[in-house]
Amino acid sequence: MHLEKIALIGAGLLGGSLGLAIRQRQLSATVHAYVRRAESVAECQRLGIAQFATQDMEEAVEGAGLVILCTPLSKMRELALQMRPFLSPGVVVTDVGSVKTGVAQELEPLLCLANAAFVGSHPMAGSEKTGLAAARADLFDNAVCLVTPTPQSPPRAVGAVRDFWKALGGCPVLMTPEMHDDLVSRSSHLPHVVAAELANYVLSPAHPPQQALVCASGFRDTTRIAASSPEMWRDVALANRRNLSRVLGVFIEDLQEFQLALEREDAGAIEEFFTKARQRREQWRAHSATMSPE
Repeated sequence: MHLEKIALIGAGLLGGSLGLAIRQRQLSATVHAYVRRAESVAECQRLGIAQFATQDMEEAVEGAGLVILCTPLSKMRELALQMRPFLSPGVVVTDVGSVKTGVAQELEPLLCLANAAFVGSHPMAGSEKTGLAAARADLFDNAVCLVTPTPQSPPRAVGAVRDFWKALGGCPVLMTPEMHDDLVSRSSHLPHVVAAELANYVLSPAHPPQQALVCASGFRDTTRIAASSPEMWRDVALANRRNLSRVLGVFIEDLQEFQLALEREDAGAIEEFFTKARQRREQWRAHSATMSPE
């Protein structure tokens, strides 16, 4: 894959990493980045994120063959409206958001009016770190990259998005937006809520000051993602609230069963709880290790 111009709308961790990876793999003659702050223009160019960074939407997207939205979910519709008058006919637009159903419902018809094709996508890669300084060219290496077409998605556009992630070194997987949101509500959104609540509860000022002294590597590793962007995760939780609320209910029920086993001093049930978790995690790790780009 090689394009004359790719436009990144937003240049935080994911947008910045995309810019570095696109340039390293020479997937486009030029990378343009649209940013909100004047200081980000110089930072993008200093870090090698893009050849051109701008606060002018027309300059960013005009003539681009691929446009990638790398912003919080709540900003995408507004930015799509801003870019629509300047998009070239036939341009493919995708995003890197963590929720897909609502984004597709909003952006697909909106961008169709500009003769552009929207196909959602979501690289299962990231970090609790934020901002351009955290960007890495290898962030997407061997990462599962979910591509979420709808029945209205042009096959050409679906292929372009799939080929883009494959060219970045990722493992593209196609699924519906609805399936995506169901699956990630358990594997991504629920863990962020759990990590945040662990940090909130364990480090609450209601506990003795010595509490923090006994928070060692297990607590650190389990709560790492609680350091992620609150703005981004507010948007994610609200956008996928139905799925997330449902899986939270099941999760709480499972914890209540464990609590009951504790109260009953049921050693067998308690050991089974930990044994099953260990086995399932080891199976997942073994499967993950065998994955490679298609």
